[in-house]
Amino acid sequence: MAEIDASKLLSYVERVEHLNEEVKALQTDIKEIYEEAKSNGYDVKALKAIIALRKLDDAEREEAETVLSRYLLSLLPAE
Repeated sequence: MAEIDASKLLSYVERVEHLNEEVKALQTDIKEIYEEAKSNGYDVKALKAIIALRKLDDAEREEAETVLSRYLLSLLPAE
């Protein structure tokens, strides 16, 4: 088994810990933005759906919208 460089290992651990702290802070910021939007009358679920769709490229978004539309139409009662 190779010798462990404790200082290098500690450096990796500390870097990941630091990034985890940054992620936690960003998650708190995002939560606050959603709370602000909600207090201004916006639907948070809809905002999250929009954000998820905007992450997709055009083809992926079109496919997701098509599938959702087909599912909704199949579940709606016939008139």
